[in-house]
Amino acid sequence: MNKPKSKKRYVVRSSGIHGKGVFATTTIRKGTRITEYRGKRTTEELAAEQPDSDPNDPFHTFLFSLSDGTVIDASGRGNEARWINHSCDPNCETVEDDDGRVFIHAIRTIRPGEELTYDYQLVIDEPVTRRLRRDYACGCGTPICRGTMLQESASE
Repeated sequence: MNKPKSKKRYVVRSSGIHGKGVFATTTIRKGTRITEYRGKRTTEELAAEQPDSDPNDPFHTFLFSLSDGTVIDASGRGNEARWINHSCDPNCETVEDDDGRVFIHAIRTIRPGEELTYDYQLVIDEPVTRRLRRDYACGCGTPICRGTMLQESASE
């Protein structure tokens, strides 16, 4: 006897935040592990040498940096998690386990139709200027939007 296939918790479609987004199809409870961020493992140096994922939007990236300096590049062998957009007031967070795998978890209950988001907290190796904040502009539109996907330092 075949086991009934469970309904997928999310679907990828156009987003008001940026390009494509991932949207809940069912209620996702706080604390739920939703998906894993998958892709090719590489070094930061090799990832930086790769062409932009979108030449018309060079600050759009599918790279996820891990604590050991490894990078997950979801541009080639990535899954739907690569389409989860940034928000300054997210409903998800990323959790890196001891094996260097990254999972997306709900930090509050997410309703059907709601877009899944997490705070990218992007870190770059140069001073954060107005121009860089614009280059990495945030489109979340939340009341607490800081205007950029970059992680701001405490000294600014």
